[in-house]
Amino acid sequence: MHYRRLGRSGIKVSDISLGSWVTFGNQVDEKNSTEIIHEAIDAGINFIDNADIYANGHAEEVLGSAINTVNRESLVLSSKVFWPSMPGPNGRGLSRKHITESIHASLKRMKLDYLDLYFCHRFDSDTPIDEVVITMDSLIRQGKILYWGTCEWKSWQIVSAYAFAAQNHLIGPSVEQTQYNMFHRRRVESELNPICREYGLGLTTWSPLYYGVLTGKYNAGIPEGSRASIESMSWIKDRITPERINIVEQLGVVANSIGITTAQLAISWLLRRKEVSSVITGASKPGQLHENIAAAEAVDKLTDPVLDKIDRILNNYPDEN
Repeated sequence: MHYRRLGRSGIKVSDISLGSWVTFGNQVDEKNSTEIIHEAIDAGINFIDNADIYANGHAEEVLGSAINTVNRESLVLSSKVFWPSMPGPNGRGLSRKHITESIHASLKRMKLDYLDLYFCHRFDSDTPIDEVVITMDSLIRQGKILYWGTCEWKSWQIVSAYAFAAQNHLIGPSVEQTQYNMFHRRRVESELNPICREYGLGLTTWSPLYYGVLTGKYNAGIPEGSRASIESMSWIKDRITPERINIVEQLGVVANSIGITTAQLAISWLLRRKEVSSVITGASKPGQLHENIAAAEAVDKLTDPVLDKIDRILNNYPDEN
């Protein structure tokens, strides 16, 4: 396992991390979720990502139970706040009230004293940025979180948070979490990379396999038991288009030529960028977990000629940003 600094901060995260969305407390039962979490930790993954909204809080409970026998200090654990998680008009957003009540609820569900990373799951246009920054700074000084970050914030929103924090001697965001994959790339490569360089922002990226499409498992249709076959995840079917499948088939030829899977090609393609601190991967089976982990060793196979082939293939598909 390789570890990268979270931007300019001192904390280091595994370049392959484990995400909880869709799987823990939802697609995967608690027993199998625990098995996957333990295998991930044994393999060297130290960063496990979560959110209060995942499975309505049950994903946090599953993770909390799974790590109760693990050395807490060896892990980097995160959660997020924004989406409705409590009743009433103040049960969502980034107000000081909702953030404060949400961190307490997340810590209780995960049986923790603190979180390493705490993300603002989206930007809240109803709450001033100064209120968000002050609240996050306060949580850090209280020892309830160690670092805070943003998730799917626009570049000007992130810069505004940095500026307010700097002007008022507060702790600004250390990381942005964003979708980044071969079908969704322009935001990172043109919008976020300059901010990463200027402000030392780390990037943790989600959906590296574009909801499973970039694994190639949907090339011949929708397999039984896959996410797209689950009624609550039927929206994935809209992402499985003939145009995308054609691209995935071409990428599969490239992957085969260098001795890796299409999924590993997609993940290693992300890890080639130094701005990426960690690629958040999901797994419903141990085999998927280990295939994802092995992708980190394939980065060296992405020579300039291989990257040129990938670029030519992707240029035939308009980025969805």
